[in-house]
Amino acid sequence: MERRLVAILAADVVGYSRLIGANEASTLSQLRTLRTELVEPALKRHRGRVVKLMGDGLLAEFSSVVDAVTAAVEIQEATPELSAHLTEDRRVALRIGVNIGDIAVEDGDIFGDGVNVAARLQEIADPNGVAISDDAYRQLSGRLDVPFEDAGEKVLKNIKQSVRTWMWPPMYKTDAASASEEPFALPDKPSVAVLPFDNMSGDPEQEYFADGVAEDIITALSRFRSLFVIARNSSFTYKGRAVDIVSVGRELGVRYVVEGSVRKAGNRIRITAQLIDAASGSHLWADRFDGALEDVFDLQDRITEQVVVAVEPEIQARELERARRTKPNDFDAWNLYLHGTWHMSNIIDGKGSAQAKKFLHQACTIDPQFAAAYAELSWAYMIEILLNITDNEAENLDQAAEYAERAVSLDMRDATAHHALGRVHIRKQAYKRAIAEMEAAIELNSSYDRAYHGLGTALVYDGDPAASILEFEQAIRLNPRSTIIWSYYNMLARAHFNMGDFEDASEVFDKATQYPNAPFLPFAYAAATMGHLGHRERAGEFLAEAMKRKPDFSLATVQETTGRHGLHSGVDRIIEGLRKAGLSE
Repeated sequence: MERRLVAILAADVVGYSRLIGANEASTLSQLRTLRTELVEPALKRHRGRVVKLMGDGLLAEFSSVVDAVTAAVEIQEATPELSAHLTEDRRVALRIGVNIGDIAVEDGDIFGDGVNVAARLQEIADPNGVAISDDAYRQLSGRLDVPFEDAGEKVLKNIKQSVRTWMWPPMYKTDAASASEEPFALPDKPSVAVLPFDNMSGDPEQEYFADGVAEDIITALSRFRSLFVIARNSSFTYKGRAVDIVSVGRELGVRYVVEGSVRKAGNRIRITAQLIDAASGSHLWADRFDGALEDVFDLQDRITEQVVVAVEPEIQARELERARRTKPNDFDAWNLYLHGTWHMSNIIDGKGSAQAKKFLHQACTIDPQFAAAYAELSWAYMIEILLNITDNEAENLDQAAEYAERAVSLDMRDATAHHALGRVHIRKQAYKRAIAEMEAAIELNSSYDRAYHGLGTALVYDGDPAASILEFEQAIRLNPRSTIIWSYYNMLARAHFNMGDFEDASEVFDKATQYPNAPFLPFAYAAATMGHLGHRERAGEFLAEAMKRKPDFSLATVQETTGRHGLHSGVDRIIEGLRKAGLSE
């Protein structure tokens, strides 16, 4: 029996029995036209072989996945035109599945798991759509300019293991005409922003609790790879403001918005939440969740499930269960963790670090198995290093490493833990290990802006700035209002600078230096860029701003700072640019 590796295409008619029952002659006529004028020519054009026809479907094989997917998309794009003159209930539509796998060949027919998976993928494809396996998608690898949407892991009938699946067409397509009118175009997947929940307790001290509830929902939603979730720092810029949901959707580039409130009285808690279509402002659902304080995790999970079900009905119950957040063992630890993360936002301005570390240390002491608390504690120590607000950098780094390693050992599936450890490796200049940790974090949470920023940073430091650009752009897209957004733009500009693209670098440095909390480094790099471009006057303006932030700014301090931060790549180019800008030794 012959065996070979091929791409398999399985196609089937949607609602065939219903169509035949309603009008047999019309349906059979459409099928003949579809096969002879569209399907068979497309297969032949892309070197496919029809293995067999099955009444309302067919099976074909290709030696190339690119050919198979190209043929599938061509067929699906053209099929609606063939029956456009008919009413919708009489039109023939196909579902197509494509997989790559090892097959057995006997008497011209093909068998094996590869064939079975293609057939099952066909069953979950949208009408006039194409579903392909992750193995097939990886083979495309930039060879085909067709947008597919990541639909996540799918449990297929009679297939032992779940199959990560990609769908065409994506749920949303960006519109170039409207992109210029909007800050961001909609992503090619369901997109959600969770606004800060209102504190209805009448106690200002409970603000952290309301924020924590919303933040936990953001974290839980982010675990679904089929969703695009805006980061907390951007969605929380609307805190305390009367907002227009349609405007929020346009400003953040999302289709759905979640808003709600928290009322805490004694040992009872009430959470209200509503999901709104940001395109129209219409409410998709609203609900109230009541329970005891110790039930807060279940309440949050119920809200998360309802959001997911509303925006992505194809997510399976199995994926919901796996994606649920691992909960700490003790509510007091979780409460302290919320206090710590709440104070973390103030660290960005050099304040709040002592309070944040105090609460996070207490959370870890009460619950030694609380991985997320250790990860956040590691990040607190790293932030102090990055902002140069620690008296003992070596001690901070040791502490950050200890807590990050502890977090990963406790929960290998916690994205924040891998990000924290990756940041430690960047500081230790172990860039390959940092890249691996950041990639692991993104695999676990595809909406985690810090991880994309960390991955881009590690790539720049490792000497691969070209590969970093998409990572920084994704970080900015996910969290355009991050409290350290200047750093995202700064590192994106550094990538262009290291590649010698001074014009592009200057544009991005202009953005990085617009933020009040930007330190002297972006201004120094901007001055060096202007020096290379020969714009001495503009370079002098950036030098003056750098001096305001660091009065002892000189070539020596740049060399010392860049070396201490592990920025060896491109240092000579920076120094040369600063000399051209007029900076003294």
